[in-house]
Amino acid sequence: MKPEMYYTVYHSPLGPITLAATQKGLCLVEFGEGDSVILSLKRWAKKWLRTESVLHAPELFVDVIRQLDEYFAGVRREFDISLDVYGTEFQKIVWEQLRCIPYGETRSYKDIALAINAAKAVRAIGGANNKNPLSIFIPCHRVIGSNGALVGYGGGLDIKESLLQLEGILEKTEVGMV
Repeated sequence: MKPEMYYTVYHSPLGPITLAATQKGLCLVEFGEGDSVILSLKRWAKKWLRTESVLHAPELFVDVIRQLDEYFAGVRREFDISLDVYGTEFQKIVWEQLRCIPYGETRSYKDIALAINAAKAVRAIGGANNKNPLSIFIPCHRVIGSNGALVGYGGGLDIKESLLQLEGILEKTEVGMV
């Protein structure tokens, strides 16, 4: 039996977010919805799961959506859901370190590099951050430049700013000034 990937669309305060999971747990988060996102899910599933079977199954995401609702309402600081993480070994090490960044705090790419004993791998840390398949759940939005500047985010800097505001890291008056 071939593995399958399941998905649903969550309508967040930031816009639609497509959530995908395997039987083992949440595996992919894509900002947006529609045909182009479904095509992206199929490409991802083909690469990592060796299948293009992507089935709409909102009933599988009840707990994930409840936790996202709580997060966006400001009452949840950590997620307690199963993740099924796919990437290179280096990426997984970086992503595990990202999960250690507490709610309401940030780290620089250099901080992450030092934490994983790879001081010279700052650019590689940025590359791993860019490939993070589980935005929000693996909080790459909490990684900023060494000078405090907001840099790069797969969902766009406006979404990164909104997530940092939600967590109290940025004041609404600071947006655009960082």
